[in-house]
Amino acid sequence: MAEETEWLGTKDASARLGITLRSLYRFIDEGDLPAYKFGRVIRMKVEDIDSFIESCRIRPGQLEHLYPPLKGDAEEADGPDDPDDQESETDE
Repeated sequence: MAEETEWLGTKDASARLGITLRSLYRFIDEGDLPAYKFGRVIRMKVEDIDSFIESCRIRPGQLEHLYPPLKGDAEEADGPDDPDDQESETDE
């Protein structure tokens, strides 16, 4: 016998994702989240929502642009700390 599809309405889907209804509609409208319209009712498959959650997983290294470099790393990348050393290079 075929497996029965489990459906969620927009309110339940947004609660499952932890987002507002407005964000849910945006994801649907942009094609990021599949949805189905039956008359005036919008429904989503639970398996599609779970797949969407997995597709949003953050991979290691994806957030490097959000935090500043460590203080020691920034100093090494900038060069010498002594401004006199820099002036002597330009004077020669």
